[in-house]
Amino acid sequence: MRKSRGILLRCYHDPAFVFSDVQVCYIDRGAPGNESCVSGERVLNLDSQYMEIGEEPETSPIPYHRITRITYRGRVLWDRQGKDREG
Repeated sequence: MRKSRGILLRCYHDPAFVFSDVQVCYIDRGAPGNESCVSGERVLNLDSQYMEIGEEPETSPIPYHRITRITYRGRVLWDRQGKDREG
C-alpha cells in the first residue's frame, strides 16, 4: 500500500504522467466541505513532510496527512478511505 507522498512522487517523476493533470484534495478547515483541491501545476515542492502549494511569493505547506484524495485525469489513484487504487 502506497502513501500519498509516494503516489505524488511517482506522478511527478514517471514520464507516463503529466503532473499538471494530477489533482490533490486535502483537508482545509473553513473551506466549503472543509476540503480544497489543487492541480499539479500549483504544487511547487514535494518535501519529505509536506507538499508546498501556491504561487510565489504566496505559498502554503500542506502536510501529507491532510491529503484526502489524488486523481489523475479524473481517475482516483489514492484516497484516504481506500488508500492505493493504482494498479
